[in-house]
Amino acid sequence: MRAVRVLSAALLTLGLAAAPAAADTSPSPEASGDGGGPTRAGTSFRTATEVEQGQTATARASTGDYLYWSFPADAGQRPTVRATVKLPESHAAQTWQVDVYDGLRRRQACQYGAQTRTAGAGAMSVELACVLRTVRAWSEPWANDPLPGTYYVRLTALKLSADDLGKPVDAELRVESKDMGGATAVDGSLSEPLVPGVASRPQEESDDSPSAVLADLEPEDGWTSGWWSDRWIWTAIGGALAALAGVCGYRLTRGPGRPRHVPPGA
Repeated sequence: MRAVRVLSAALLTLGLAAAPAAADTSPSPEASGDGGGPTRAGTSFRTATEVEQGQTATARASTGDYLYWSFPADAGQRPTVRATVKLPESHAAQTWQVDVYDGLRRRQACQYGAQTRTAGAGAMSVELACVLRTVRAWSEPWANDPLPGTYYVRLTALKLSADDLGKPVDAELRVESKDMGGATAVDGSLSEPLVPGVASRPQEESDDSPSAVLADLEPEDGWTSGWWSDRWIWTAIGGALAALAGVCGYRLTRGPGRPRHVPPGA
């Protein structure tokens, strides 16, 4: 009996040691994609998954869910949001839509792109796109211009049949921006970019004080909104060319100068 108890204890110990290893090897129900970006999406503005520009975010969800992501955009950038939804093998017609909101949670209109699309019955996927207006460094309080800060993307289905609710879908999101240069620069800038928690950021942060900023992502080169832009370079070049043109015009129009004195009888 003693040998049996020892053998049972040994088997129990081996089972407990093997259980975590088996749990670690089980795949995550939300894992998808190639690992280049986040593999899940949030369900609200507060839980939106952060994604960097140039990354491909993926998520597995159910038809009817609201999927949220967030990304940073700085002044002078024109972001393009592209979303792809891989649909179930059998389904009825579905209408999907992608919406973009700025740091104040104001819905931003798309310049162009298929923001809403309907996938027919049996379609394998649906692709959406939204090209935003150029982000401005500063704007009037009453204007709805896009400003530097965090932007939110919401992807959802608008029209579904009751039989399609809850069916699994795979979603992909990618955000890229084009630098529009100094042609879109304005004379002014925000004191802080519109990111979550910026209003409650403490003035002096100590090592033991928790950070109040909820969004950790920012543009690769940092927030560059300010007075400097390449418009100053073109302004300086224009001023130099104007000065050169003035000197050349003066030399051409002044003539030979005062006539040379000729003595009488010469």
